[in-house]
Amino acid sequence: MIILFSPSEGKRKGGTLPPLNPQSFIFPDLYSKRLEVIEQYESLIREGDDQSLCELFGIKDSKEYDRYRTTLTSVPTMKAIERYEGVAYDYLQYHELSAEAQTYIDNHTIIFSNLFGPLRASDNIPDYKLKQGASIGEFFPDKHYKAHFNAALDSLIGKDEILDLRAGYYDKFYLPAKAAVTLKFLKGGKVVSHWAKAYRGIVLREAAKGQIETFSELLALDIEGLMIHEIVETKKKKEIIYTIY
Repeated sequence: MIILFSPSEGKRKGGTLPPLNPQSFIFPDLYSKRLEVIEQYESLIREGDDQSLCELFGIKDSKEYDRYRTTLTSVPTMKAIERYEGVAYDYLQYHELSAEAQTYIDNHTIIFSNLFGPLRASDNIPDYKLKQGASIGEFFPDKHYKAHFNAALDSLIGKDEILDLRAGYYDKFYLPAKAAVTLKFLKGGKVVSHWAKAYRGIVLREAAKGQIETFSELLALDIEGLMIHEIVETKKKKEIIYTIY
C-alpha cells in the first residue's frame, strides 16, 4: 500500500544531512524539474518586496524572512518526515515508533510538498517556507508538478493499493489513475476539518504499526477513538467514514 500525505506549514530548523542533490529525492531523473521550481522560489526571495514575500510565506512579520533567505541547494537537509511539524505530525509521533514502523513510513508514504513536489517520507529536504496555495510570482508549482510527475507516480504505485490521507487541495498536485481509499471523520454527526489532520496522523501511525498492505487490513485496524460508520464506494474512490467517539 502507498499512503499519500500532506506536508505541514511548520518546519523544524537545521539539519545534518548533505545539501540537495538528485539522490535527495525519489525520481532523480526528474531532479531538473524540481530545480525549475526552486530557482523560481529563490529568485522571488532575492528580488521580491515585503508584500510579495508576505504572500509567498504567509508571514506578516518581515523580521522572520531572513530565516528563508538561503540558497536551498547549499544548506543542510533532514528527512522530510522529520522536517515537518504540525497537528498531523504531532499525532503521528514518528520518533516514538519502532524502527520497523518508521521504516514502513519511510518507504510507503509520499508527502506532497508545495515547493519540492512529491517526496518519499525518507527524502531529504532543507528548511523552507511556502504557503499552501501560493504561487511563486506567476509560476504555479501545483500545475508544474502535476504535468511532470503524474506518470512517474502512477508507475511507482503500480499495482499497490492507495490510501489517500491528503487534504483535498493536494489533488491539484496528483490525481491517482485508479481508485484510492479516502477517509472522512464525523463528530456528533458533523464532518470535522481541523481535527481531521490529527486523525490522519493517527491512522498513518496505526497503519505503520500494523504494517498494512491492503484495504482489508486497514478495515481490520482497531484505532482508538474511531469507529467505522460507513463505507462508500464509487468508481473513483472508496471512502471510509469514521465516527469519532
